[in-house]
Amino acid sequence: MHIPDGYLSPATCGALGAAMVPFWYRATRRLKRIVTSRYVPVLAIGAAFSFLVMMFNIPVPDGTTAHAVGAVMIAIVLGPWAAVVAVSIALVIQALFFGDGGVLAIGANCFNMAVVMPFVGYWVYRALSRGTALTATRRAVAAGIGGYVGINVAALTAAVEFGLQPTLFHTANGTPLYAPFHLSQTIPAMALAHLTVAGIAEFVVSFGVVAYLQRANVPLLRINHPDVPVTETELERRRPLTWRHALVLFGILVALTPLGLLAPGTAFGEDAPADLVSKYHLSAVPQGLQRFSSFWSHALLGGYGFNSGEHPVVGYIVSAVVGCAVITLVLIGVVVLYRAVSGRLRSGGPTDDTEEVTA
Repeated sequence: MHIPDGYLSPATCGALGAAMVPFWYRATRRLKRIVTSRYVPVLAIGAAFSFLVMMFNIPVPDGTTAHAVGAVMIAIVLGPWAAVVAVSIALVIQALFFGDGGVLAIGANCFNMAVVMPFVGYWVYRALSRGTALTATRRAVAAGIGGYVGINVAALTAAVEFGLQPTLFHTANGTPLYAPFHLSQTIPAMALAHLTVAGIAEFVVSFGVVAYLQRANVPLLRINHPDVPVTETELERRRPLTWRHALVLFGILVALTPLGLLAPGTAFGEDAPADLVSKYHLSAVPQGLQRFSSFWSHALLGGYGFNSGEHPVVGYIVSAVVGCAVITLVLIGVVVLYRAVSGRLRSGGPTDDTEEVTA
């Protein structure tokens, strides 16, 4: 679902990038509860977890691949606005450092995976879990279903963005300038990958994390569920999240990331221009796609590996470590900047920034 540069027209990228600006602005405003509490590390862990989960490529029956995102899980634990920030940061780092998703298409990818997915999934979760206790099994199942629905709606959104390109942007004789796939091709392809594989993976991630927190760390679930009733037994489940626990968990995930290399092929709509002609029997690569596909050529570890192509397993692990470290530093920088700006605003007079992380 990571749209590369060239597949969407500059006009489409610009429109979706502009659409993201109010979401990013609103999301930073809604971070007050996170920034002023001890939950900043949880937000960093959520962003890094999303980054790692997206490295686990899973084969799809049609020869492509798919992956989970983790956006709905973050929305459930910290709220959908926190998910906007966490997933956006992960996507920006992926594009700039690893060439996964286009730089021009950052707005489009963020709109699909950092807005559509967490909000849709979170609304589904809220609807299905209404009236249940915080540790009810139904709440964990609702989280899984929310993840499944959220990633599929996000995939449908991406499919529509792809499929409209040949209709809206083409030469005088009808030749597509950017993505060469029509809606009749993009929707079935994205549906196959996400209804059968990525959706199930997202269900497992969302269900598994919520079910684990219900047993081991109810206070973390309370961050975004302050009004849900709990019992005394539930309140006793206080296993504080420490950096040691987080490092152990991420060490395991990082060590397992090379499993993502086992999936053959690439995800639908993420092929290199040179592969499009042979794979889809095109007469030529669309002009606009060819022109903008190499817009960003400064990825530190392009394709999550070394430029030489040697030692892919080591390169994948190094990429995972670098990605998590950069995401953490960027998020800390965002928090520090937010606190500095908020401090200046408070010193200049009262503000209306009193919103919390919950939707």
